[in-house]
This record gives sequence, C-alpha cells and structure tokens, in this order.
Amino acid sequence: MIQFEHVVKRYGKNTILHDLNFTIPDGQFVVLIGPSGCGKTTSLKMINRLIEPDEGRILIDGEDYAGKNPVNLRRHIGYVIQQIGLFPNMTVAQNISVVPRLLGQDKAACDKKVHELLEMVDLPYEQYAHKYPNELSGGQQQRIGVLRALAASPPIVLMDEPFGALDPMTREVLQDEVKRLQRKLHKTIVFVTHDMGEALKMADIIIFMNGGQIEQMAPPEKMLEAPASDLVRSFLGKHQLSDSNPLYVEDFMRTNPYTVDFHRGVLECAEKMARSGVDTLLVTDDDDHYLGTVSIRDIKLKGREAGSIEPLISTEVRTVCLGDDAQESVNYLLTSGESYVVVLRPDQTVAGIITKNSMAKVVANTLWGDDK
Repeated sequence: MIQFEHVVKRYGKNTILHDLNFTIPDGQFVVLIGPSGCGKTTSLKMINRLIEPDEGRILIDGEDYAGKNPVNLRRHIGYVIQQIGLFPNMTVAQNISVVPRLLGQDKAACDKKVHELLEMVDLPYEQYAHKYPNELSGGQQQRIGVLRALAASPPIVLMDEPFGALDPMTREVLQDEVKRLQRKLHKTIVFVTHDMGEALKMADIIIFMNGGQIEQMAPPEKMLEAPASDLVRSFLGKHQLSDSNPLYVEDFMRTNPYTVDFHRGVLECAEKMARSGVDTLLVTDDDDHYLGTVSIRDIKLKGREAGSIEPLISTEVRTVCLGDDAQESVNYLLTSGESYVVVLRPDQTVAGIITKNSMAKVVANTLWGDDK
C-alpha cells in the first residue's frame, strides 16, 4: 500500500504539489493523468525518491520511506520510462538481470528469471536473450524495459508514459500485455499518461490531477458516469456515452460488404462465399440497387438445378437507410437473433451492414477511444 500524507513540493516560489493526500491499495493499477504541469510525474518520482517532498510524508506498507536508503529502495521498485533506457552494451538477458544481480542473485537464478519473463511476452529465449538493444524494434525494446522492471519481483512498478513514443498498433499490444502481466503477477502499478483512452483501458483507479491537487480519484466507470468537473469532462470527451449525442446507423456500419450481381451462377456464388469466409451475399441489379440476399443454405436447399441465383433471392433481411437512428437496429440485433441489418443509401444502393461485431467495436471505441 502506498500512502501520500499532506505532501507538498515546491521549486523556488512555485508550489508543484499542494497538500496531496491519497492511498493506493496493494495490487491495483493506478493511472495518474491530467494537463501538462499538473504534478503527475512529480508524484510518481516521489514514490522511488527520485524527487523528495518538502512537506508531508509517503508511506509504503505503513512505513515512512524517508528513513530508507534511496538506492536500496529503488532496487525494490520497478521503473519504466518512455525513453526505455536499456544499456546498449548489454544483451537482452544482461539488461533484464541488472537488478537481480545487484541484489546478489547468482547466474543460474538470473537465467531462470530471464527465461520465465521472455516466455511471458512471447520472445523466445534462444532467439532474443543474446541480442543487443539496437537489434530490436521499438516495441521489443519497450517489452524488455518492462521485463527489466519486473525481474527482481518488486511489489511496486512505476511507469512514466512508457508507450508514448510507440506506433498505435504496438502501443495497444503492449497495453494488453502489461495489464495481463499485472493481473498475473499481482503487482501494484502506478502509471502516468496524458491519454485518457489509455487511462480508461488500463486503470483500476484513475487519479486526475490539476494544479498539483487531485481533481477526482475514481474507477473508470465512476469517472465516466460522474465527472467531477468540466476539466475532467473535457478530458473524457468522446469516451463518454451521452443520450444527448444520438448515434446513427452509419456510426455502427461496416462498409464494403460482399455483394453479387443477380445474374451470377449458383456455383460461382458458393465459391465466392467459401473464398470470403461468409455464408451470405447481398444481391444487386445492373444499376447496383439492392434486391435482397442469397445464402449458402438457400443454395444447398433449392439451388442445385438453378442456373443463376435470381430465383433464390430472399427479401427477409431487415433494411434501414443512412441517417436512421441506430437504436432500433441495435435493439433488433440484440433481441432477434439475426446476424445483420443492411444499410441502404437513398438511391437504394448498398452502403454497408450492421453486425453484432461492428456494434461491439463502436461501443468499445466510445468507451476506450480509438487510435488515430
């Protein structure tokens, strides 16, 4: 457990932290977020005494850490930064083993730990242990930075915007890996970010800071339900679900569904379904107007003797138009058991389809944000 009690930090005449009080329970993933200069990184660095408070105290498991040797303290607290900070002249295995070796663990114990940790992030020991940092991608280097922070089995890990310099896809993968490792290893992680989507995705508790004080401290769901101020609300932005912002069918729509001309043959359509991994095609006329659907089931039951799919076209699938409110379509898919709804343009050409998967993606992006 980490406790801040009346912590104050000043630089000259500027007070960076004002009487900061909060408690982080064991095993929680806590995210510090807020505008630039709010004190989040200063607060993080106080936990491992890279920065000392001017007033107040910080307790770890009930003990005032001010009496501890700062170097020894840091060896028992993992630390990951955006710049990664791997030693370029050391191999992956040597980088991971730095703190365990400083703590007196022998080579066999260190090698065993390196094997275990690399396996956890799908980096095979034989392939990666003897590489140097410049032989790794940015995402791989950051993985090694995380493993190095975990190597001595510290109860607390500090992470200061660790994924800020990575591309969106790598960043999302590492977010998932770190969250999985935290749950598996039951670590207390304190994580600084400026990205609210990242905070909502990662955190058990979000501490929103402003001007060196806590604006709001709450689980993600509670913060989304009841932002404590306009500033918090503005940070949440698009992540909030609001009845005042209606969603339309195009917000849920998956574009470029598989279509086929009504003149096409039965076997040709069956082959296209198999090749595309779908069981239904949308059928259009010569002017691309929507006529209905044809399914593999229809072909199997009725189409063996048919030359084309025209007599097999079904008009039972529900259709909606661009601009329609999405609620009715969403409710229909959730209650009917049907797989999709067809979305048409005003000229009756196909704009797309709404599926349960596309619905789930929109809701997830609304809650957690989407990388641009």
